[in-house]
Amino acid sequence: MPPPDTSFVARVLELVEDIPPGRVMTYGGVAAVLGSRGARLVGQIMARYGADVPWWRVIRSGGHPPTGHEERALAHYRDEGTPLTPSSGVAGYRITLAAAEWAPGRDR
Repeated sequence: MPPPDTSFVARVLELVEDIPPGRVMTYGGVAAVLGSRGARLVGQIMARYGADVPWWRVIRSGGHPPTGHEERALAHYRDEGTPLTPSSGVAGYRITLAAAEWAPGRDR
């Protein structure tokens, strides 16, 4: 698979940087805002290039945190006051999307 277009990478990272504390977007939501259907591509970009942006604010569509980073993400969610719900999943919690999901131009 060829590497992603560098302008798309930059746009993903810029959008993630804009997500306010305590709010989240799904991988698919990030892709949709950027005019793409590439949720998996957004995930790959976050895995490769997302260490310097608030990566914990980009989550899976069911409200679950990034796979493999559940514990680290939880500390960020607690610090930021992100709405959480107990879950029987691996993490033991999920983000309450109805309360936390963000889109550019949409108020809290």
